[in-house]
Amino acid sequence: MNDNKKPRGVIGILTGGGDVPGLNPAIRAVTLRAIMEGFSVVGLRRGWKGIMEVVRDKKYDNSENYLELSQNLVNKAARTGGTFLHSSRTRPSRVPKVDVPEHLKSDYAADLNDLTPEVIKNLEWLNIDYLIAIGGDDTLSYAEHLYKQGVKVIAIPKTMDNDVPGTDYCIGFSTCVSRTIQMANDLRTSAGSHERILVLEVFGRYAGFTAMLPTMAGAANRCLIPEHKFDPGLLTQTLIEDKLMNPSKYSIVLVSEGAQFAHEEEMTFLSQERDAYGHAKLGGIGDKVSAAIKELSPQYNKGRSVNIINQKLGYLVRTGSPDAIDSIVPMAFGNMALDLVLRGLYGRLVVLKNGRYDHVPIEVISKSKKIVNVDKYYNTERLRPIYNDFEMLPLFIMTSD
Repeated sequence: MNDNKKPRGVIGILTGGGDVPGLNPAIRAVTLRAIMEGFSVVGLRRGWKGIMEVVRDKKYDNSENYLELSQNLVNKAARTGGTFLHSSRTRPSRVPKVDVPEHLKSDYAADLNDLTPEVIKNLEWLNIDYLIAIGGDDTLSYAEHLYKQGVKVIAIPKTMDNDVPGTDYCIGFSTCVSRTIQMANDLRTSAGSHERILVLEVFGRYAGFTAMLPTMAGAANRCLIPEHKFDPGLLTQTLIEDKLMNPSKYSIVLVSEGAQFAHEEEMTFLSQERDAYGHAKLGGIGDKVSAAIKELSPQYNKGRSVNIINQKLGYLVRTGSPDAIDSIVPMAFGNMALDLVLRGLYGRLVVLKNGRYDHVPIEVISKSKKIVNVDKYYNTERLRPIYNDFEMLPLFIMTSD
């Protein structure tokens, strides 16, 4: 790679964190525009893990860590979902001893190791002049860290949760909402046939956007979000009222994976094992909500228990091809990133704000959190979005705070 540096420079690009539809179109947009402008493009495999594991030896086979991108390669990949560069949740500034690359173990033997110096040396060894990182707040927080170390970084927001601060929109969110609506509507047939309450658990962690927007669009009667602890009695009573009012005698609740019962001190986890950014894997709140509704239902249903359909949508809403918005926005974000490179602007996060494309300082990622404004958008007494005062709000309504 070192011997093929083009006169204009080399651009590195990576994707980190969870996969979403729209990543490959973003990679394509960056690559095509960069090549047109006279740059070469290096795709870094598996997020920060790939660049961290590079062996700085021309004789070593680093094909698992990076590859040069071409027009033909990205054109073909852009038709598919996910990321053909692969991904990881690696955090090079805090690498457990067991995860230190083999060739670095003699130099990094602590329980936790900061391999940022190796990342920077590897970027220099690959002659990468500009680095474009596509990811959520975890991936991009490390991009911010690299920028502060002198790396010319530009960030593109990606996450189906839509919770990267500073932007109204993150790649993957529209397809997630579209799939959630579709699947909720498909499952209505079973819920209606058996006159049951349908409990659907969705991703979201600390932000309730993935439950709120589909509910606002009519996919569910109620939704539970991480930003407000709920009373299971109120939920059960409300869902039974919805069920009785429905001619088909069913009702639906969307449950964010980070939702909590009023009496709980923490979220529901599948295990206590934590990823590189300190997050334990969430999951199982849908099971607990279903059990609580069934147990409490006789109190609000003339002594009769209500049957439940409990379904976790999980990865189904983040797989497959992107929808129209997740095809167009990545194209615009990718071209904006190249505009910034050409203008010599770094340390920026490309964003959609109030319906317009823009860019903001990358530091916004670590200085704020993006969650649902409960007072403004969520009716805590009815456990559903607030349906009024939409004038001058952005496309996805509750995403500009």
